[in-house]
Amino acid sequence: MKLKLLAATAAALMAAAPAFADLTIPALNYRTGPYAPSGIPYADGFSDYMTLLNERDGGIGGEMVNVVECETAYNTEKGVECYEQTKGDNALLYIPQSTGITYQLIPKASADGIPIWSLAYGRTSAVNGKVFEWVFNLPVTYWDGASVAVKYAMEQEGGSLEGKKIALVYHNSAYGKEPIRTLEKLSEKHGFELVLLAVDHPGQEQKSQWLQVRQQRPDYVFMWGWGVMNQVAIQEAANVRFPMDKFIGIWWSGSEADVLPVGDGANGYKSLTFHGAGTDFPVFGEIKSTVIDAGKAAGDGTKWGEVGYNKGVYTAAVLAEAIRAAQEASGKSNISPADLRDALESLEVTEARFEEIGLGGFAPAISLSCASHSSPRLAAIQQWNAADKTWSVLTDYMEPDFEIVDPLIEEDSMAYASENGIEPRSCE
Repeated sequence: MKLKLLAATAAALMAAAPAFADLTIPALNYRTGPYAPSGIPYADGFSDYMTLLNERDGGIGGEMVNVVECETAYNTEKGVECYEQTKGDNALLYIPQSTGITYQLIPKASADGIPIWSLAYGRTSAVNGKVFEWVFNLPVTYWDGASVAVKYAMEQEGGSLEGKKIALVYHNSAYGKEPIRTLEKLSEKHGFELVLLAVDHPGQEQKSQWLQVRQQRPDYVFMWGWGVMNQVAIQEAANVRFPMDKFIGIWWSGSEADVLPVGDGANGYKSLTFHGAGTDFPVFGEIKSTVIDAGKAAGDGTKWGEVGYNKGVYTAAVLAEAIRAAQEASGKSNISPADLRDALESLEVTEARFEEIGLGGFAPAISLSCASHSSPRLAAIQQWNAADKTWSVLTDYMEPDFEIVDPLIEEDSMAYASENGIEPRSCE
C-alpha cells in the first residue's frame, strides 16, 4: 500500500479517504495562488518523506500513513473549512501552514481534543504548555527568530547596535506582525531605532516601502515575508542597491523561490534557518531512489533538496518520531489524537536519533515538556550564493535573548488564559 494523496475539495477528501489508513494526517497545503512558490516545496517534502516510510517500512509501527491534502491557497477561511471537513476522520494532528489559520484553529482544536503543530509560526505564546495544552510550536518561534536576528546583527557590529537603525519589512497580517513587540523591546534594550514597513497582501507592490529604505538608510533590513512578497522585496532591495549581506529574512523568507527570480542581484542575501541546507544527508538519497525516481513523488521531483522541501522533510521526520513515541507509550499502533498530544509533550529527538533516521547534523536535538511546547528554540543564519545557486549555513545555532522573550511569552499567554477563562494547569 502506498501513501494516498488527495487534491480535491475537503468534502471529497472525506468521502475518498481509504478505510485502511489508521494514521491520518490532514495537510492544509497551498499549491495555488500567490503563495504557491513557498507552499509547493514544503508540501512535496512532507508527503515524500511519509511516502518513503510507507514504501520502505510499511508505515509507522505497522500502520500506513495517509496524508490528506486540502488546498487552502493560504486563505484563513478555507483553512478553517478544511479543518471542519476533515477533523472527524480520526485526524491525528493539524499543521495549519499559516499563522492566520493557526489563530483560528487554536480554540477549535483545543475544544475538539486535536493537537496543533504550528511549525515555527503561529502564536508564539503557545510555548506555554500550562495554558496551551493542545498547541505546539517547535522547534523555534518568531520571537526567538527576531531576537537571534538582532543578536547576529550585534555580532556583525562588534557587539553594539547603539545608534543603529533596523527596518522591518513585514507582511501586513498576523504573521508579519508577530515579531514587532519583541523588536520593540530589543530596540529599547540595545538602543537601535526600529522602522516598521508594512506590505499588503500579496506583496507584489513594494516600491514605496523600498523608497523609504533608500531614504532612511537603515543599517539592517529584516523581513517577515511569504510567497511572492519575498522575491519582490529582494528584487527591490537590489534595485535600490541595499547591501544584501545586511538583509536578513525570517526562515519563511529564505528559499530558492525567493532568490532565483532575482538572479545575481540576490547574491549574499541572508535568512534565518532551523535546519540544514542541501541534500547531503542519507535520507534524501533514500527519498530520491525510493520515492522520486520510482514515480511516487507528491510533485514533479524538482523541489527535492530546496529549503522549503527540507522543511517538509523535517516536519514529517519529527512527526513520525512523535507517532512512534505515542505508539510505544500507549501500547497500540492505531493511536488517538490524545495519545499523540501526550507523546509530543514529552518528545525527545536526540542528535543520535537524527543520525539513525538519516538526518545526522540536519537539526539540533528536541526536548519538549508539559511547560514548554517549543524546543530547542535555536536558529542559525544561512546565506545565498547566486553563482552556484546554493544556501550555506554561516553560523552555529544561536539562542534568543530569553530575558526579553520569555517574559513576553508569559504576559501574552496569561492574558489569553484570562480572556478565555482558562485555568493554567500545573506541570509539577
